Amino acid sequence: MSQHSSLKTSGSVGTKRSVLKRGERIKLLKSRGLWNEGRLPTNLPKTKPE
Repeated sequence: MSQHSSLKTSGSVGTKRSVLKRGERIKLLKSRGLWNEGRLPTNLPKTKPE
């Protein structure tokens, strides 16, 4: 049985993501100087990727 053509990915590996994972958001906040050590990684402010 073959896979339907609408379910196949067509090179989506190199596309730019608009949503960051938690670790990526923390890394970005650290680089901007907005992260305090000891802070819980919950309830993070919204960030936009660079």
